[in-house]
Amino acid sequence: MNFLDGSLFPENQQKLVITVAPYGPEWEPEDFPDDIPVSMEAQIQKAVDCYNAGATVLHLHVREADGKGSKRLSKFNELIAGVRARVPEMIIQVGGSISFAPEGEGDAAKWLSDDTRHMLADLKPAPDQVTIAINTNQMNVVEQMCDADVAGTSLAQPALYRAYREMTYNAGPEWVEEHIKRLSAARIQTHFQIANIAGLETVERMMRRNVCNVPLILTWVAIGGGFEAPNLYNLANFVRACPDGSVLTLETSMLNVLPLNMMAIAMGLHVRCGIEDNIWTQRRDRKMGSVEQIEQLVRMSREAGREVANGREARAIYKIGSFYNNADETLAQNGYAPNRKAGQKGFTQYALA
Repeated sequence: MNFLDGSLFPENQQKLVITVAPYGPEWEPEDFPDDIPVSMEAQIQKAVDCYNAGATVLHLHVREADGKGSKRLSKFNELIAGVRARVPEMIIQVGGSISFAPEGEGDAAKWLSDDTRHMLADLKPAPDQVTIAINTNQMNVVEQMCDADVAGTSLAQPALYRAYREMTYNAGPEWVEEHIKRLSAARIQTHFQIANIAGLETVERMMRRNVCNVPLILTWVAIGGGFEAPNLYNLANFVRACPDGSVLTLETSMLNVLPLNMMAIAMGLHVRCGIEDNIWTQRRDRKMGSVEQIEQLVRMSREAGREVANGREARAIYKIGSFYNNADETLAQNGYAPNRKAGQKGFTQYALA
């Protein structure tokens, strides 16, 4: 991404798109009963409340009536339909892992089978986005957490903690390419969840091979445990690697969330918050719900002179409904240099006018 003179001026930045992840599948309802919705109506209302607070992208997971994370696509259909009816302009982003919460004490935390995850392309009504991780990897979501982060919660249970510590996901090239193909055929946007620059480079190569003709709408997931750590050097390196046509959101966990989002607001990038990422205030003197986290970011962004996107504006920024016809168009729209033509020497660039 280019940062020319004036890039930090709010009048030269896109309005802020706030993604909220309010369902927190790693937590049990008793961890935060004031904020974790369990009934279907409560889950729908949580989306409405988040939208009214200023979030325009809903990262969606579903709970069963007993509070456990749901893996039933029928429950996802029900929640998507309910949210769509109440807040039609909100971007619905289904978490591509479905729900990675263990089903019972001591069970491994694992993603669904590859074939089942492909069925996300058949959700009705269709979500706007499905997230996808790139390259099979460790996803140890507790690696950079400290004792204070999990104190008094279900994650303090040794068996549950170990399940999340040992979690991995499968995202090999054959499955990824097929999944993007199915999502695009269903007019569902792929939202890339990227762990590091290697994952970003894999996406670029897919685009160059004409098997990934979609906008580069992505989140840098800086949670450690197989993903990058949320420090300034990793962030700057990743942002520099992103092409100018991409749309980048930052994500991390626990008390890293607020400072990283402050950086995103200042840089003209986009933010993610919610209890899936963090449940504490910066002083850890109390728990902080998803709506309050959104309100905090709205307040901070406006103090910086940067307005927050409404639903219609967020859809335009996220290029919802855009798909490309071939590799040349995909590379150009995303801001990558064109593919090398046969016999071409030197660095590639787009033709001059």
